[in-house]
Amino acid sequence: MGQDHDVVEVLVIGAGMSSGAFTWSLTKAGFGVMCLEQGNWPTPSEYPVTDDDWELHIYSDYHLDPNVRSQPEDYPINTENSPITPLMYNAVGGSAIHWGAHFPRMRPSDFRVKTLDSVADDWPINYFDLEPYFDLNDKMTGVAGLHGNPAYPPMSPRQMPPLPIGKQGSKLVEGFEKLGWHWWPAESAINSTHYDGRPPCTNGGPCITGCYNGAKSTADLTYWPKALQNGAVLHTNSRVSHITTKPSGKVDGVVYFDTSGEVHHQRANVVVIAANGVGTPRILLNSASASHPNGLANSSGLLGKNLMFHPVAATVGVFEDDLEGYKGALACAITSYEHVETDRSRGFVRGYQLQSNRQLGPLNTALGGPLERAIPWGSKHHSSFTDRFNHIIPIAALGEDLPELQNEVILDKTLTDSDGIPAPKVNYSISKNSETMMTHAVARCTDVLEAAGATQVLVNQQMQGAGWHLLGTARMGIDPATSVVNQHGKTHDVDNLYIIDGSVFVTAGAVNPTSTIQAIALYIAEQMKRNARNL
Repeated sequence: MGQDHDVVEVLVIGAGMSSGAFTWSLTKAGFGVMCLEQGNWPTPSEYPVTDDDWELHIYSDYHLDPNVRSQPEDYPINTENSPITPLMYNAVGGSAIHWGAHFPRMRPSDFRVKTLDSVADDWPINYFDLEPYFDLNDKMTGVAGLHGNPAYPPMSPRQMPPLPIGKQGSKLVEGFEKLGWHWWPAESAINSTHYDGRPPCTNGGPCITGCYNGAKSTADLTYWPKALQNGAVLHTNSRVSHITTKPSGKVDGVVYFDTSGEVHHQRANVVVIAANGVGTPRILLNSASASHPNGLANSSGLLGKNLMFHPVAATVGVFEDDLEGYKGALACAITSYEHVETDRSRGFVRGYQLQSNRQLGPLNTALGGPLERAIPWGSKHHSSFTDRFNHIIPIAALGEDLPELQNEVILDKTLTDSDGIPAPKVNYSISKNSETMMTHAVARCTDVLEAAGATQVLVNQQMQGAGWHLLGTARMGIDPATSVVNQHGKTHDVDNLYIIDGSVFVTAGAVNPTSTIQAIALYIAEQMKRNARNL
């Protein structure tokens, strides 16, 4: 088994957004916590935006797809059976290093879709159970926003004013106002003023390659420094292979590889996994044993099932005005919740969020940006480029993906990572409900762009590179036959094993999930503290 290490009280796998919040909460209460992260600490001074050739890095060593990026800390993913590619990044701070930092909460109805719409399932917890943890997380993270969004129940005051919406946002607002649709400045986990010792955003734009000045509120800057001050221990470059169990079936630690390939066994009283909606089922399925023959915590057969991505349609309006599309945070300008609730006259259930985005640089423009198809080469290339560069408004329609058993993460039979650990394979198809939803969304985006004055509208009805949100593969519930973890994040099968990442989502909502993921992690940490004698 390799080198054996002394027992720790709580061992966390993964050092992303959920584990940062969770570890800070536990260590603040005096718990001993060790975390194993297969990536390293990011170095903001080395982020691509600091180089003249920054755009080239988006298509190479900072590519969103780990299969393309292929850095030593990455692992391959078999995506041959999925039209959407899982996008992730392994580092302290997790995939949020590549994050646009749009920071909405899930809404009250998102937790009650069975009751409201007779589809999927209700969560065993609700918005108001999480509300104090949303508030705490906002304070720890720092949210730039405008107080009073009518699409939500009343919230605590935002920590900072909203980021500027710029010329693009102002132009798009004209369209929303003409149609009488809801719109609101985006909730952003990006500093608009100095906050918690970090500077404000410079409105440079390419947030998805890392924020060089620390304005983007990733966990490596918010929670992890405080958790380490509280006594947390964090080991980087530590790739977990599987979780080990006692003859009783309880977990007793993990096996991991260091960068030299040496194998270690880290023992623990409690194991908490936060490796995202693909990595978490991968580790648990690879942890099969005599007492857990179908994978650890998988007596329901639902481990890895019900993968939800949030399908995204991109609609791009071309305008005559120079809209300075490069100015401002990439994903944080205008949002609309006009179409998030079910209206069965549309032909589908649940709904979608509209989120305006900005442009990146000239290379991304030439290669098509969110349209994912390059401007054709030839005599009209330069004129088409000139028409688009700084003259477009992209709108992403992010749809609620319903849980479906055939959408899954399994272990690949032949593909492995560099340490020989089986790679995950994603089997995913877009449902008829989602297809109909995205068709409706593209039509409505076209309406608002034309109302704003667009001279041309271009469409990508399903973005392939849209798998940022990896949800649902270890769902939460009361019944052990229909869920993997209980309402407190503890697995039904093993009472000293917890899951705290997006895997536990029962339904996906129609908003970006990071705020909700972190609130759930803080909620689970609080339940663990209250029940410490039973650990």
